[in-house]
Amino acid sequence: MAVGAAGEYEYENGVRAVRAFAVTMPSGVRYWTVLDEDLAVVDVADAFLRHVRFGRDGAESTTRAYAGGIALFLRWCRRTGRDWIAGVEQLALFIVWLRHAGPAVSGIDAPAGGGQVLVGPGMDPVRRERRVNGVLAAVRGLVTHAVTCGTAPAGLLSLLYELADERELPVAARGGEGRLAWRMRARHRLCEPQEPVDRASDEEIVALLRACRSARDRLIVVLMARAGLRRSEVVGLRRCDVHLLLDSGLLGCGVERAHLHVVRRENVNGAWAKSRRQRVVPLDFLVVQAFDAYEFERLTVPAAQASDFVLVNLFRPPVGAPMPPGAVNTLMAALGRRAGLGRLVTPHQLRHAFGSNLVDAGGGIDEVQQLLGHACMSSTEVYLHPDPSRLRAAVDRVGTPRVAAGVR
Repeated sequence: MAVGAAGEYEYENGVRAVRAFAVTMPSGVRYWTVLDEDLAVVDVADAFLRHVRFGRDGAESTTRAYAGGIALFLRWCRRTGRDWIAGVEQLALFIVWLRHAGPAVSGIDAPAGGGQVLVGPGMDPVRRERRVNGVLAAVRGLVTHAVTCGTAPAGLLSLLYELADERELPVAARGGEGRLAWRMRARHRLCEPQEPVDRASDEEIVALLRACRSARDRLIVVLMARAGLRRSEVVGLRRCDVHLLLDSGLLGCGVERAHLHVVRRENVNGAWAKSRRQRVVPLDFLVVQAFDAYEFERLTVPAAQASDFVLVNLFRPPVGAPMPPGAVNTLMAALGRRAGLGRLVTPHQLRHAFGSNLVDAGGGIDEVQQLLGHACMSSTEVYLHPDPSRLRAAVDRVGTPRVAAGVR
C-alpha cells in the first residue's frame, strides 16, 4: 500500500507525535490510519480502520473521524505513561482530559509530559459533549475489534459495556437458562443537551441564492436546501442519476415525475454517499428549473460535455473535471460573504433547513428519514422539535371540555 501525505509531519519537542494519516491504496481508494511517534502504523488501530473502510464499506470520512479520535486517545496514553489497554481501564480519566485539555495540552505541538490536566471550579470545557461521545465511540470500536480478533483481553468489554441478566427479557427471547449477557449499552457517555437544529433560515437561503453568480452555484444551493442532499452527494451526482421527465420508463426507471437517485459509488473526486442504500429524492419545480438553467450554462463549455458528473468545473482549471466536496464549502463561504450574512452558513445547515421545513409542513418522521437517507430513526428525531408557532396552533386546535361534551 502507498501512504499519501496529508500535510506536513508534526512534531512535539523534536519528536513526532501520534496522529491520524491518510492512506491511498494502489487502486486509488483512500482511508485513514494512525501513525505513532516513529511514523510507523499503529497495527491495532490500522486493523480496525481497514475493517471499517473495507469490511463494513464505510466512508473515507468515517475512518478520518475515527482515526482522529483514536489518535487523541493514544496520544493521551503515551503522555500519561500508559499502554492503550491500561488506558481503557482508566477511560474516565481520559474523558476528563478530553473535556478540559485544550490544544496546549492535547495538541500535537503540546510539550512532552503534558498529559495531566488540573481542573478547577468554573473551568470551562474545551470540547462539547457530542465531540467527546464521538471520540469514545471510536475508542469502543477499536477495543471491540481488537477483542474480536484476539489481540486484546476479552475482559476489556466489561469495562466498556454494561452486563444484563437474560431474566429481564421476554420469555420468548430468553435462552435455556438465565445467564448474564452483553447488552450493548456504553458505560461511558456524556449527556448531550437537546438543542434546536442549527438550520439555515429561509431568509439566509434566499440571500445565498441572490449572491450566486452562475446557474451552477444556484443549483448547488438548491440541491441542499430543497432536496436535502449532503455536499458529497451533490458533487457525486452523475447525469444518469437525474431523471427530470414525467415518465422515466424509457430510462429503465419506474419512478414517476422528476426525481434523482442518490447512489453510493467510488468517485474520482472523493465524493461519497453516506448511506449504503440507494434512495430516490423527488424534485419540485424550483430544482427542475435550476437544472434546466445549469444545463444551458454547461453547454457553453465544450470541455465539460464529456464528463458524466453533473457538477464540473466551468470557470477555472481543470475545466470539465468534477468538483471536489471541499469546493462546496469554499463556495458557501464566498456566497455568505457576498450576501453580507452575519454568520457562516454551512452545507449541512442547508440540509437541516430541508428537514426542518419538511416537518413544519406536516411531513411524517418516516418520510423525513427516507428523504434524508438516515439509517436510524434517532438521526431524524432531532427535527421533531417544532417551531413555537406550531405548538401554539396545536393547543388552539384542542376544543374546550364543554364543546367536547356537547354542552352549550
